[in-house]
Amino acid sequence: MIDTISIIEKEPRLTLVGAGPGDAELITIKAINVLKKADVVLYDALVSADILEWIPKGVPAFSVGKRAGEHSYKQEEINELIVDFAYRYGHVVRLKGGDPFVFGRGSEEIEYAEAHGVHTDVVPGISSAVAVPASLKIPVTARGISESFWVVTGTTKTGAISADIALAAQSTATIVILMGLNKLPEIMQAFADHGKADIPVAVVQNGSLPSQKSVIGTVHSIAEQAQASGIGSPAIIIVGEVVRYAQALEKVVVATKSIA
Repeated sequence: MIDTISIIEKEPRLTLVGAGPGDAELITIKAINVLKKADVVLYDALVSADILEWIPKGVPAFSVGKRAGEHSYKQEEINELIVDFAYRYGHVVRLKGGDPFVFGRGSEEIEYAEAHGVHTDVVPGISSAVAVPASLKIPVTARGISESFWVVTGTTKTGAISADIALAAQSTATIVILMGLNKLPEIMQAFADHGKADIPVAVVQNGSLPSQKSVIGTVHSIAEQAQASGIGSPAIIIVGEVVRYAQALEKVVVATKSIA
């Protein structure tokens, strides 16, 4: 609940800021400039420690992070904190991994804040849906191979597989699946059911960070490969012919080393 006794003279404001996929150098200049003007920061679990270094000394910063199965705050509680802190401190910067509007619940936070008299702004961020495939040199679109790409959540808020997975499995588009590692066998079965068992797949953990780990296989093999390699969350799944770009580049590198 909002403690109206603590209301201060500053205008209550909220800025949603996308921190990018994790690498501190992939946060935007605008995002950094907004952080410098923050009176308080609420940040997610997927925001790296290096990015948190951009928060000015003395500015209160609180983790409200949510990871799979480890929710420190419910979304409703985060919404209330935003409004409470806006009236207590003034300018709240809500620092979110990737882009605030790509499965970041940014619209929910803006709607709640504005309903309680808090002015809002948004600073977009580089989405992991594009940046993480690029870290393996996988283009999400490629002329003659993929005319579009889909970004799909692996699971819904109820924990079930998204119905869009079955639709995506029928497409020739590149499919980027977020928050789906725990359902990887079931998701791959949906693709296999539509004759895609041999389509290449990449799974990438901690994309863009020094701890990045990846495995490449096919719809038929990737679940077993990911388990054997110890891939864990947070991870992104990329399904489509464009994954062969990463495979081809790996072969080129190996061949070059062999010649040397």
